[in-house]
This record gives sequence, C-alpha cells and structure tokens, in this order.
Amino acid sequence: MNHTFKLFVLRPGFLLFLAIGFLLVSCKGPKEAANSATDILPDALLWKIERKDLPAPSYLFGTIHMIPGNDFFYPDGLEEAFKKSSKVVFEIDMDEMSDMGSLMALLSNLTMDNGVTLKKLLTPEEYKEVSDYFDGMGLPMMLLGNVKPMFLAMMAEVNMDPSAMEEEEIVSYEMELYDMAQAQSKGVGGLETMAYQMSLFDEIPYKEQAQMLLDAVRGTDTDSDAFDQTLNLYREQKVDAMASMVSDQTSGSNTDFEDILLNDRNQNWIPIMAKKMAKDPVFFAVGAGHLGGQGGVIRLLRKEGYTVTPVSVYKSSGAKKI
Repeated sequence: MNHTFKLFVLRPGFLLFLAIGFLLVSCKGPKEAANSATDILPDALLWKIERKDLPAPSYLFGTIHMIPGNDFFYPDGLEEAFKKSSKVVFEIDMDEMSDMGSLMALLSNLTMDNGVTLKKLLTPEEYKEVSDYFDGMGLPMMLLGNVKPMFLAMMAEVNMDPSAMEEEEIVSYEMELYDMAQAQSKGVGGLETMAYQMSLFDEIPYKEQAQMLLDAVRGTDTDSDAFDQTLNLYREQKVDAMASMVSDQTSGSNTDFEDILLNDRNQNWIPIMAKKMAKDPVFFAVGAGHLGGQGGVIRLLRKEGYTVTPVSVYKSSGAKKI
C-alpha cells in the first residue's frame, strides 16, 4: 500500500491538500478550546448525518492528508458506512487531479506573478540558506526561484527529499478512499475546485510566504512539533482539539488566514453538502480540522437541523490498523 510515488508523481494536484494543511498548522498554534466542558464533541472521526427529509443517512469522515503508514487506521464502522454510501465527496474531486488540463493550470499557477522571485524576497544570506537546502535535495534553485514560497515551504516541512521518502511509507486517506470508491464503482465529487484552492494562496503576501519558507528550512519554527501534536490528536480522534490547533493564539495577520483557509470554507460547504445529501447518501471525506469547533462542519450542520452523531467513539484499542 505504498502510495508515495502515486501521491507526488501521478497526482501532483495532491500538493494542494498538503500545502493547505501546512498553512493551517504553520499559521496557527495550540490554543485552549473555546468550547465549554459540556459542549466538547466526542472523540470521533466518523459521523452519521440524518434528517427526516433525507433519503438515507450520509456520513462525514475527518481525514489527515498525509500520515506515516504505521499510523494509518480506519475508525470502527468506516467500511460499512462507506458501502452504504452512493457517492464519495472530497474537498476536491479526485478525478480532477488526474485531468491533464487541470494539472497544467495548477502547474502554471505555481509561479509568482509580476516577475517576483525568491531572491527579491530574501536577503542574500537567507537566499543562500534556502538554496543550499534544496540543492541538498537535488533541486537546484534555478528551477525553483520563481515558485510560490508556500509550496517550497511545504516541501521542506514534509521533507520531500526522495531518499527520505523512500525510507518511510507515506499514506493518504484521500487516495485510499478514492481507490476504495473505484473498487466499489462509486462516483466521486468535490466540495471545491482545484482552481479555488489555488486561489487561497494568493491571499497570503509573498513576503509572508517567504518567511514561512525560511522558518521551515531552518527548522526553528514550531511546525514540526505542531504536526506531531496534530498526529497524536488524530490518533485519539479529538476533533475539537484539532480545531483548536488551527485557531489563532495571537493577534496579527494570521487571524485573516484562519477565515480564508478554514471558517469561510466550512460555511461554503454546508449548502453544497445539503444539495448532495438530498439526492443520495454521501460519504464526505474532508480534513479533520474542519469538523470541530464552533465554526466547524459538525456544528454548522446541526444548526441547519441535521442530527450529526458519532458512528464510533475513540477507545485506545478501537482503531482498526490497515
């Protein structure tokens, strides 16, 4: 089940998932949950969505876009819920990631506009740090100098050095579920387009992206610790705590990023989900950070009159390793 090659070579559009996930972790930090003790969601990644006007229950599953193979698991009840669903809907339509036209558009949007280059955003000393780092990965800066810094920061943060990736199996829930959908002849869809997700990065100034890149290369940022903490929370299925991980702990420009990358998208998804669920039972698979919190998908669905309940609650021995 080694999808490392498939993730980064056959489906370069998958970089969008990783880059947005990286942004959510790097722009935010741990914060005490805003929910009261009596309002904390159960520890569960898989949820059933019901309402009397629906033809059948739909399901909501919180993913993590990239996880070490040894940590990959399915919560109890996932495979049964998947079989009961007529369609599988991701953040992005996974079929779109295979479309050559969409991929060409994605690749054309990886570069900065108006002749901006990394050299113009960093001091000579900083640029040398970044250049030396990517040279060590076999990626000369002559090929990367005008790439948007956020994508380079993501590559540095997840260590996309080919030799390093060969040492550890990397698994994607989206790819696993997509393969399962194909095996069961289920249709797939998306809540957003690749073009829309790509536009999110243009909301972040290049200078700030360049600083994130520098932090990732230096390893002085808290991103690695934050990612490890996110993994631990994911294993324990603590969706409210994961939502708190992507809430602001300080004031400043990052406050705007939370709305752009998280809250606004959650709000946009609800009417799309409602329309899809009204036709057929759907299995929704989105990043787990979108589920919890007061502005998360679970509570937003409840505000629209849906009953959203956990299919299974986390127990230390309750995860089904794959």
